[in-house]
This record gives sequence, structure tokens and C-alpha cells, in this order.
Amino acid sequence: MAKTRPPKKILESYTIKGSDKVIKPGDCVLMRSADTSKPPYVAKVESIEAAGSRGTNVRVRVRWYYRPEESIGGRRPFHGSKEVFLSDHYDVQSADTIEGKCNVHSFRSYTKLDSVNAEDFFCRFDYKSASGSFVPDRIAVFCKCEMPYNPDDLMIQCEECSDWFHPSCIGMTIKEAKKREHFFCQSCTAENGKTTENFHEATGQSEEKERCYGSDACFGPVVDPFKRERS
Repeated sequence: MAKTRPPKKILESYTIKGSDKVIKPGDCVLMRSADTSKPPYVAKVESIEAAGSRGTNVRVRVRWYYRPEESIGGRRPFHGSKEVFLSDHYDVQSADTIEGKCNVHSFRSYTKLDSVNAEDFFCRFDYKSASGSFVPDRIAVFCKCEMPYNPDDLMIQCEECSDWFHPSCIGMTIKEAKKREHFFCQSCTAENGKTTENFHEATGQSEEKERCYGSDACFGPVVDPFKRERS
């Protein structure tokens, strides 16, 4: 007579092995890659369950965050170093692969952090892993180069039109930009004769200019999908 499997038990929390960190559904975690040369994967815990006769086999159902280089389009210049995309890729993994907790902030919240720690990430897109498409599929762009805002890059704001510019795109070094007390872009200078300049760090997105996101025509060639392997 075949033995029946013991029922799975849904857990409200789980203490990460080797630490006192407790995770619950809804938390974000770092999960060990099968390839130790790669950084840990970022995931959102959907549920936690224990199986086995003693309930010692703990597994977590997760929703993966993709790093830009893991997406079909690859990493692009405007992607932040701590940027991740919330995918539609779900998986079940052993809780033993969890290395620690992390924080995935909204884009706006991330730009307001006083300091960015190793466990801090941000997300501004949902990612469809099969098609390589993004939601939203349009994004505000800035500067003469018309690129989305990368929170790692310093920008200066025109006091007249409120657009943001990369110092390199307007023939200025970062050091020079930081010394400016006022700034008016070339277009506004031509219109009103103002020539002084002002330095700021970008903290928001313009509503005036947008481009599509995630297509070959918008921001460069599409590369082959990054093969994802799980331990």
C-alpha cells in the first residue's frame, strides 16, 4: 500500500539559517545562486510552507526580481546599479538558499534615501519574462540625450523650464556643475538672455517628455535572454 504524503503546513514566518533574521510573506530576500561567481538573486516571498514528516523541509514560493542584465533587453545606460524589475516569474525554492533580507524600494522612495546600503534596491518596472516587455511601457526622459533618469548620475536643473541635464551633455564636468549657483539651459538662455547656472541633484521625473520603453527602436539593440539557473 502506497504511503500518503504528509500534508504541507503553511508557515507565517521563517528564521533564516545561521541568523536571527525572520522573514514573512511579502518580504524581499537575497537567494543564493547555483553559480557562486554571480550575485545573489532578489526575490519577493509569496508564501512559506513546511513539508516532510517532521516539517523540517521548508520551502518558499517566490516571485523573482530580474536585474537589467538578466532581462531580454540587457542593461542600458540609464539603469541604476541597484535597479531590479518585478517579473511574472514565480518559483518554489528551498528556504536554505536564502542568504538574507533586502529592501526593494519604489523609485521615488529610493531617490530620497539619505544613504544606500548593500541590501537596498529599487524597482520602477514590472517585467514580462516571456515577451521581454515592461509595465509601464513609457517612461519620462530628460536632457538633450532624451534618456530616462538614472539615480546614480548627477544632473542639473534649468530654473526656467525645469528640465534636467547631464553635465557631460552640456559640455560641463561634474566638478564644474557642483560649483554653479544658477543654471539656465541653452534654449532658455537664447529666449531670455539669462546665462547663470545652478546645480541640483535630480529628485523627480518630468511629466513633459516620454519615450517608449523595452523596444529595440527606443534604446538600442535587444540581446539574447540571460539564462537563469536556480540551485
